[in-house]
Amino acid sequence: MILGIFVSTLIATLALGVPVAFALLICAAMMGWALDLLDPQIISQQLVLGANNFSLLAIPFFLLAGELMNAGGMSKRIIAFAIAFVGHLRGGLGIVAIFAAIILASLSGSAAADTAALIAIMLPMMRASGHDEARSVGLLSSGGVIAPIIPPSIAYIIFAVATNLSITQLFLAGIVPGVLMGLAAMAAWLIVARRDNVEPLPRQGWMTRLHETRRAIWSLGMPVIILGGIRFGIVTPTEAAVVAVVYAVFVGMVIHRELKISHLFEVFRNAALTTAVVMLLAAAALATAWFITIADLSGIVLELVGPLVESPRLLLIVIMLIVLLVGTMLDMGPTILILAPVLLPVVVEAGIDPIYFGVIFVVNTAIGLVTPPVGIVLSVASGVSGVALHRVARGAAPFLIAQVLVLVLLVAFPQIVLWPLEWLAR
Repeated sequence: MILGIFVSTLIATLALGVPVAFALLICAAMMGWALDLLDPQIISQQLVLGANNFSLLAIPFFLLAGELMNAGGMSKRIIAFAIAFVGHLRGGLGIVAIFAAIILASLSGSAAADTAALIAIMLPMMRASGHDEARSVGLLSSGGVIAPIIPPSIAYIIFAVATNLSITQLFLAGIVPGVLMGLAAMAAWLIVARRDNVEPLPRQGWMTRLHETRRAIWSLGMPVIILGGIRFGIVTPTEAAVVAVVYAVFVGMVIHRELKISHLFEVFRNAALTTAVVMLLAAAALATAWFITIADLSGIVLELVGPLVESPRLLLIVIMLIVLLVGTMLDMGPTILILAPVLLPVVVEAGIDPIYFGVIFVVNTAIGLVTPPVGIVLSVASGVSGVALHRVARGAAPFLIAQVLVLVLLVAFPQIVLWPLEWLAR
């Protein structure tokens, strides 16, 4: 009964257009009523406790670091660096886009921010070269969704807070899957871009490459500092986020001198608006999670899928299909906050490594960002590029298929995630 109340309330509120955070609070209230625990004081206390989490402090700082990075000229230097080395290859601009997307992902955990930066810089060049516009925007969108998979990732922070897992381990485990997502999109681009009659960019000499490397060296140093500091235990992920902000301010103002005092208000405003959305979602979801725990929804779900527990691979396939379906209708944050606390005990009972599950869960929800009907990143890409949403979705289809194949590969071969994690965690 309690599971039915939770699911029906959530579906009904979302269908009526209620914002996700408030839909979750209504779910909490309905479950409290069913459990005879409906008390505004309990809900308000759980809201405060949900937001009062030190690990969540990393989210506003990583968001701010991403905004500072774009305003301070770090993004365009990374793209110029990529063009110097691989722009001359056939389909080179697409390779540059994914190469840059992987590097940008290691600086900012925001798919929307990375997609906007990639489109603003790369799309004019791809248009001028004669590449199909919709396909180019689709590629750039698929590059943007690498951001939640490669650390530092806001999605991993949310997943860790919702499930009490290690943020550091999730960060380390996400590196290889994120690179594979990029390589898959790159391979798909090389196949479909052969239809475009485009001359590659001229090969750059080593003096030009050295010059662009010098210009980008401060930008390239940021992921080394963040991931190196976390890997060797010098800083926690939250402290790394603060270091990233300080570093981005220093580079933007002192080294590149493109970040001005007059830019800071807009930068802080954008970061604050995004942070407010994420934190309200997190607080509402964690308040709902308290009632989920009291109602033992995980136990109820475990009973429903009991036969599948004996076959972990089949259980994982079923769960991934559910997450993929939900991810097409909800944004990444709500999907993680709603499903992760319910599903994690089930997969642990089946003997599946929780860190591995967290990584493929995030990969799955990242794919949902470029999957209609919601596809948040598709909407961002359409808005920034001026290309109609249906054309962007069609252009992204080949890369979406390639990234789904990566997800299938990760489900079939967990060692792809677990072996690098074991090596990196030594």
